[in-house]
Amino acid sequence: MSTDAEMAAYGPACVFLRKPEKERIEAQTAPFDAKTAFFVAEPKEMYLKGKLISREGGKVTVETLEGHQKLTVKEDDIHPMNPPKFDKLEDMAMMTHLNEPCVLYNLKERYAAWMIYTYSGLFCVTVNPYKWLPVYDSVVVEAYRGKKRIEAPPHIFSISDNAYQFMLTDRENQSVLITGESGAGKTVNTKRVIQYFATIAVVGGKKEQQAGKMQGSLEDQIIAANPLLEAYGNAKTVRNDNSSRFGKFIRIHFATSGKLASADIETYLLEKSRVTFQLSAERSYHIFYQLMTGHKPELLEALLITTNPYDYPMISQGEITVKSIDDVEEFIATDTAIDILGFSADEKIGIYKLTGACLHHGSMKFKQKQREEQAEPDGTEDADKIAYLMGLNSADVLKALCYPRVKVGNEFVTKGQTVPQVHNSVMALCKSVYEKMFLWMVVRINEMLDTKQARNFFIGVLDIAGFEIFDVSGGTL
Repeated sequence: MSTDAEMAAYGPACVFLRKPEKERIEAQTAPFDAKTAFFVAEPKEMYLKGKLISREGGKVTVETLEGHQKLTVKEDDIHPMNPPKFDKLEDMAMMTHLNEPCVLYNLKERYAAWMIYTYSGLFCVTVNPYKWLPVYDSVVVEAYRGKKRIEAPPHIFSISDNAYQFMLTDRENQSVLITGESGAGKTVNTKRVIQYFATIAVVGGKKEQQAGKMQGSLEDQIIAANPLLEAYGNAKTVRNDNSSRFGKFIRIHFATSGKLASADIETYLLEKSRVTFQLSAERSYHIFYQLMTGHKPELLEALLITTNPYDYPMISQGEITVKSIDDVEEFIATDTAIDILGFSADEKIGIYKLTGACLHHGSMKFKQKQREEQAEPDGTEDADKIAYLMGLNSADVLKALCYPRVKVGNEFVTKGQTVPQVHNSVMALCKSVYEKMFLWMVVRINEMLDTKQARNFFIGVLDIAGFEIFDVSGGTL
């Protein structure tokens, strides 16, 4: 275990990584009776520390250490406690008694001291602090570099460095799986893993400028891919203000020497439905609200959109603003990321135009023809805007929506559409355009991250979309 002097290498982060020597010594000398120390199940608090008073007829009486209340419970409702020297233990696999209350209590005690990383055997458990902690700066990166897992406090950087060292030693590809429920902190930790590799394995020297490509160094581009994908693939949900609504597998490729060579990204299951529908406590993808901040007035003019989200029913069904997100700041990061990644000026405005076109889809109106079930446009203003932004003919767009051609046998016939059917077609078109644009961006990002250097090994980072846990009563899902 590191001394306080050795922990100084971690800078201000040391207090968030390991308990001080004084606290460790006090815990080792604290009185403890293994025969009477137990956790007791309690409905409100889940588990409480207690002292065994008596056992009789399958019932146990325990006095809680906090509140000093006496509880009589079943034998199965008490669990052995670990000695104080195991409090805030860094690797829970080392516990004398490994049970649910011991694990939960240890995580709770560490979290109370803002020690958010804890090992559990091969796994690193992270508890989201919902605030920024100074445990990711360059001093911390350097402190973890080249250290074995047992030589340093638990941290996502230690997991990353071990994967890197194993790759170099065993000459085998490695992988890091980041999983958990929505809001657990997967996306942030994925970014930290990428940040670590981009810092310790820099190629050295900037890339040569090519036409419309390589605007930044490779490490800059790998890191810049995140703000762009987050803008178009993350949204506010009930559980999480910045929830990834798609899964991604990032391969970071290295040369034989261990230097960064290139990277590529695979994405899975983008939640298309969010483009056209959100719950009242959620919102659509961040990019829509970023554009409407008005930070770039000339862009709003080019996209024929206003700064009022309520003008666009498709994205104003839920919450418009999020306290924890500064949409102006995020828009600047998104816009800068597009430049760093090397998108051309035409590609950049093309991305924004398609995004603006998606906004206008929700404003299109249709009405039913008199004495017919056939739908017809109720004004063409929004269709004109969509056609302009997508480089199409307005009349052709409306004709395709109201009178689609379908193949019957070997022939194409024109089919009539009711108003609800046309609305469904509009929403389906909007979702399809958005998804194809997102997948095209991923393809272009991969092209820009491919340096054509030799790829000898890779470390894969899988960040799957978060799952939600809901209470279900009186029925089934």
